[in-house]
Amino acid sequence: MSFYVTRAEVSEPDVAALLARHFDLMRAQSPPESCHVLPVDDLAQPDITLLALRENGALLAIGALREFGTWGEVKSMHTAEAARGRGVARALLDVLIAEARAKGLQHLSLETGSGPEHAAARTLYARAGFVDCPPFGSYTHDPLSHFMTRAI
Repeated sequence: MSFYVTRAEVSEPDVAALLARHFDLMRAQSPPESCHVLPVDDLAQPDITLLALRENGALLAIGALREFGTWGEVKSMHTAEAARGRGVARALLDVLIAEARAKGLQHLSLETGSGPEHAAARTLYARAGFVDCPPFGSYTHDPLSHFMTRAI
């Protein structure tokens, strides 16, 4: 694998396109009150580090780290459909975890869907050391949400 990860900007055309795909997919899978996907412009805020995983210049995945004091949240993880099953998401998640560690964060949490369409994501996160947890931050209990966390 010759993957490499760099900082990304929402203004990059390929990043914007993959983020739009992610946003549309998440909106299609959950009703508005249960969909916690960030609008693209929110990913350009100073408390968010947006990363892009590429291979030979081609964008394969995006993911973000949002900081809240001593803990962080994984946001907007999305792998291009053509790149799935190649270890891309795990490679990017490992970099997000390392980024959280380098920033001195103590915990990393996430919210993902609870339905079958998110089963692969939940398995990925569990294999990376995330465990189930109650809602965190401003989240509230929602049967369509699944919350996970891990120490850094």
